[in-house]
Amino acid sequence: MSKRNPNRQRQIIAVANQKGGVGKTTTAINLGTALAAVGRKVLLLDLDSQGNASTGLGVQKSQRELTTYDLLLGEASLADVSTATMVPGLFVAPSTVDLSSADVDLVEDRNRVLRMRRALNTPEAMGCEYDYILIDCPPSLNLLTVNAMVAAQSVLVPLQCEFFALEGLSQLMLTIREVRQTLNPGLAIQGVVLTMFDKRNNLSLQVEADVRQNLGDLVYETTIPRNIKLSEAPSHSLPALIYDHRSAGAIAYQKLAGELLRRVNDPIMQEELTDE
Repeated sequence: MSKRNPNRQRQIIAVANQKGGVGKTTTAINLGTALAAVGRKVLLLDLDSQGNASTGLGVQKSQRELTTYDLLLGEASLADVSTATMVPGLFVAPSTVDLSSADVDLVEDRNRVLRMRRALNTPEAMGCEYDYILIDCPPSLNLLTVNAMVAAQSVLVPLQCEFFALEGLSQLMLTIREVRQTLNPGLAIQGVVLTMFDKRNNLSLQVEADVRQNLGDLVYETTIPRNIKLSEAPSHSLPALIYDHRSAGAIAYQKLAGELLRRVNDPIMQEELTDE
């Protein structure tokens, strides 16, 4: 396991798609687990009021006394809302249904879209020394998603291999462009991850070809297969990498993590080569 370099820049990545059921939370949980497995300190910040990422990492509703809602409202610090998971190096800031009222609660705040960025950049939050913060966004382009994009350096987009995949992506791309032009000039598209991919299905192959033709290098080489273990793992409150690390889904997320590490020039890739 690599040692943390305090000079390494923290990566904040919003995992977003306004369409539900595309594997967004599954990607956030398992990507976070894979990054933690190679020695990175990771926080999964649950910004979805359904709280599926929190449940999927074993945080029961009765344990969620302080949540991302409190963080957003400035009533708790990042350290206050973060809790360790069963995965060494992986922490979660849980959510509850309270988040669904954030739009109304902050309606009179002129700086409401800056709330998360400010919360993640206080001296205390920086002192938590996370290498990666993955923000699991809700399946809509609401105030919470915009807050995540304003706070993040990049957006990772899980894209289900279905007929209208590209059509549904256009509005998300427009939102990213608007945030970049007005609130976060450094915001980049980290990449697009094809999920629920079935190589035996001609539709999956056609969608993959269309997405790669239209988006080029933005699309990750790694695809996430349609896999029963990925579906079963959340019911056991476990990441698929813990539930069955030999499953096709778990292996795919390990490959995805490696590809992400290369994209962000994480020195761990060079460290591993040196160790060998």
